[in-house]
Amino acid sequence: MEKSSLDLAQIFEPIRADLEKVDEEFARQIQSKVQVIPQIGQYIRTSGGKRVRPAVLLMAARLGGYKGDRAILHAAVVEFIHTATLVHDDIIDDSSLRRGRLSVHSRWGNDITVLLGDYLYIKSMSLALTHDTLEIVRLLCDVTLKMIEGELYQLTKNGDADITEEEHFDIMRRKTAYLFGGCAQIGGVLGQVPPERERALQQYGFDLGIAFQLVDDLLDYTGDVERVGKPIGGDLREGKVTLPLIHLQRHERDGVASRIVRDIIATRTITDEQWRTLLHGLRDHASIDYAYRRATEYAERAKKHLYVFPPSAEREALLSLPDYVLSRDR
Repeated sequence: MEKSSLDLAQIFEPIRADLEKVDEEFARQIQSKVQVIPQIGQYIRTSGGKRVRPAVLLMAARLGGYKGDRAILHAAVVEFIHTATLVHDDIIDDSSLRRGRLSVHSRWGNDITVLLGDYLYIKSMSLALTHDTLEIVRLLCDVTLKMIEGELYQLTKNGDADITEEEHFDIMRRKTAYLFGGCAQIGGVLGQVPPERERALQQYGFDLGIAFQLVDDLLDYTGDVERVGKPIGGDLREGKVTLPLIHLQRHERDGVASRIVRDIIATRTITDEQWRTLLHGLRDHASIDYAYRRATEYAERAKKHLYVFPPSAEREALLSLPDYVLSRDR
């Protein structure tokens, strides 16, 4: 797995000012007389998120020729939806860390965090309804429902050591890819691009989302704990069997990895020896390489969708984003 030196700030430089406005809009919209809401909102805003999803929306809107302010509003809406998903996920996974800091539920408790997630979901739809057409609101509702379905489906597969590759991809499509696709599609809707270009943007975001999630899963095995911001091996301890381990179990002959995976899932703990054995097996069976290769396939597929648009600085930025995703180390 080669890592490039792509810099996200450089890719997003053309929309840097707009991303700052998205942050300001998020902060403005999360104000409430119930002080814990803006307090947690500020905590989340300063947690070091990459803002990839709102950036995709902003850049896609520019690619579609849109020049108004509604892109900033919708980028903030998307950030509300994504943030709601994160805070709920942390409770479900019982994750103590998020981006190297205490997760919201670890700091404020489950009761407040559940309600905050609900607040963020409803706030996102309220914002979209106040300022835009039903077409975009329907799109956002559809994406949000798919994400929640994905979370529910993942829970039914949690602790299933025999999860198939297709089942795993179905979870990724619902939990991650549809939101990325929706972000890019909203940019096209705002720009009133022809239907074939709107579909191309949606497909670009969708495939980018799959690549993003595959690399995110890989970081559980290849990342540095300080840079990733969560304990390495955390997915498996939470009962999530992702593509590298699905591949390893399918190709090993002695069943050693499968027994270790089942033991970790049962105990929700992992020893250094178990981790070393799994990493050795992943290397021997090229399972890391396989997962990275699948991520590369989706990243390249994402790029191809953009060639229905003429060359431009916006297209170049969106073409660079899949390469950045493949180069991620955190």
